[in-house]
Amino acid sequence: MSRKFLVIPMLLIAASCARNEKKTIGVVPKGANHIFWQTVRAGAIKAGMEFGYEIEWNAPTMEIDSSRQIEIVDSMVNKRLSGIVLAPVDKKALVAVVERAAGLNIPVAIFDSGIDTQKRITYVATDNTEGGRMAARRLGEIIGGKGKVAVIGFMAGSASTMEREHGFQDEMRLKFPEVNIVAMQFGMADRAKSMAVTENVLAAHPDLAGIFADNESSCDGAVSALKARKATKVKMVAFDANDQLIAELKSGLIDSIVVQNPFKMGYESTKAVAMKLRGETPVAQMDSGATLVKKEDLDKPEIKELLFPDIQQYLKGH
Repeated sequence: MSRKFLVIPMLLIAASCARNEKKTIGVVPKGANHIFWQTVRAGAIKAGMEFGYEIEWNAPTMEIDSSRQIEIVDSMVNKRLSGIVLAPVDKKALVAVVERAAGLNIPVAIFDSGIDTQKRITYVATDNTEGGRMAARRLGEIIGGKGKVAVIGFMAGSASTMEREHGFQDEMRLKFPEVNIVAMQFGMADRAKSMAVTENVLAAHPDLAGIFADNESSCDGAVSALKARKATKVKMVAFDANDQLIAELKSGLIDSIVVQNPFKMGYESTKAVAMKLRGETPVAQMDSGATLVKKEDLDKPEIKELLFPDIQQYLKGH
């Protein structure tokens, strides 16, 4: 056969191989519905663009579904993706699948919430314990250092929010011993359940002075409960922001919000995987930062950039 007839088949084979060798990093948050996770996604896409990687984004429908998250990560491992970026729903349940990935030389970066294994290349997250302390200092101050407060949490087993809760409790006991934490309820990543448990607390404690809600869905539910019961005297400190919560900060229903930097989380954790894949050593742990935002801070340029990053430029077409 003439050599010229071999050229086209060989080019087709080469093109096919090139397609199969497309470099992809899998990014697996706890969920996809909240603006927090979409901002993480934008940061991951930016890092992927800079380092030449596609981003495969997949998340459980419910943020408490560790079984589904395990399935997603398992699938990415089976497909031999270049690397995986993961926010574990549960710090124990995801250990086995992360260690399986590491055993196959697939680097795993952990972000947002910790995991009980060292088989990860980096951990990028807010100092959640300090975030909880920050909230306690603010709430203790605005209720005058005494009275009853409640915590509306996420779920037991989630490392990030457990750290916030412990930080809040420890700081409140240390700085404001006359404040009594009368309830710790979990919204289970569900706004309606968060609203219901908050209403129950308000009914049980009509003299409640303050609420700390430690994640976006719990904040949404707690605000709805305060509105429904017209509990305008109850001071609330939130953790995580969305457009509605910022509107309630402006209205005064929320006193202040502890804001994370999800764009930085997505960017730095994806960058860490890319660095590892080209033979570099990423930092073992990075604090992505937290800021207490009050109503009077909203016009500051640095706060605007933190609250309203331009994520659409990265999410378009993804």
